[in-house]
Amino acid sequence: MSDRTAAVTRETAETDIEVTLDIDGDGDSTVDTGIGFFDHMLDSFATHGLFDLTVHCDGDLEIDDHHTVEDVAIALGEAFEEALGEKRGIVRFADRKVPLDEAVASVVVDVSGRPYFGFDGEFSQGRVGEMTSHMAKHFGRSLATNAGLTLHCGVTGENAHHEIEALFKGLARALDDATRIDERRSDVASTKGEL
Repeated sequence: MSDRTAAVTRETAETDIEVTLDIDGDGDSTVDTGIGFFDHMLDSFATHGLFDLTVHCDGDLEIDDHHTVEDVAIALGEAFEEALGEKRGIVRFADRKVPLDEAVASVVVDVSGRPYFGFDGEFSQGRVGEMTSHMAKHFGRSLATNAGLTLHCGVTGENAHHEIEALFKGLARALDDATRIDERRSDVASTKGEL
């Protein structure tokens, strides 16, 4: 199997981002976005997906967290798209349900090449640390759009920290499952012959 790695940079008037990704990693991460809780979520994403991930973002946090979270998701999505290449041999579909205390997140993913994002649920508090809770939903949408994922997520709970963390863990586990190589398959998991 060839290396499934990518390095993506994104520089705008709002953010300056460098992302590296190894889909077949060990869960090692080095993350610095300037938003502590978001760093924690990306570290958790790497750990539970067994992705090696580095993220450095210098964003306009003096305004708010929106551009940083959105642009990191865009760059990470582009990294997944690049690292997966033709998507030959991948499992393609996966779903995970992950609890964290009272919270439960569900994630269903199709690495289809057709971006779509659906979300069911609300976050119980408006902010966790310096991260606006609804940006977790926006992260999923931006990731799906730029990685070419059909992604359906849902969350229930009473504590936004738990809800968002369960969501990132569920996303990591579902993407790990969906991007695994099925040794029985040498082609693409599609009757069309491509994804």
